[in-house]
Amino acid sequence: MPKQEAPLDYLRRFIPEAAVLKVLDYLRQYNVHLTITQERKTVLGDYRHATQYKAHRISVNGNLNPYAFLITLVHELAHLVTFTQYANRVQAHGKEWKTLYALLLAEFLKEGIFPADIQQALLQSMHDLPASSCADEGLMRVLKRYDRNNGMVLIEDVPEGQLFDIGEGRIFKKGKKLRKRYQCLEVKTGKMYLFSPIYEVKLAS
Repeated sequence: MPKQEAPLDYLRRFIPEAAVLKVLDYLRQYNVHLTITQERKTVLGDYRHATQYKAHRISVNGNLNPYAFLITLVHELAHLVTFTQYANRVQAHGKEWKTLYALLLAEFLKEGIFPADIQQALLQSMHDLPASSCADEGLMRVLKRYDRNNGMVLIEDVPEGQLFDIGEGRIFKKGKKLRKRYQCLEVKTGKMYLFSPIYEVKLAS
């Protein structure tokens, strides 16, 4: 599935209606070229700064539920604002980015856009913002409650010894939890891999 260039009004299909005007204001203010992509397993969104020939570019996975999409978009907007203020003089997820991300999140939180459980998870997250939304397991668990039923389950909910499929014919057998991750055996290769408890998979027979 190719990337899809997203007209600004097209956002209404992807984010809560109450957030549309504020998001459009930011995208227009910074002349952002937004792209909605197919699912990417290792990243939910991405930011590329403006150059002499290109505008600021943000991409967000199109399979996210509206709240996850909005949070990911705000995360990437924080990278944009950080770059406009500091260029490459600060770390990508350093204190400057964390400060600006928290400020942006606070703007959306006061609009009453999020359900109470997501709002609470975001408030807790803001005390120590992770470099990636997917790294915040508490927030991700809450956000997944609002996903459409896609037949996927979290690794932590797969019984030990159960086979599961991560796509492209790769079948694994769930093993024991080692500290924060689960050790799982790839059936075809016999290699062991560690999985985040909130990684989504399909059960296999």
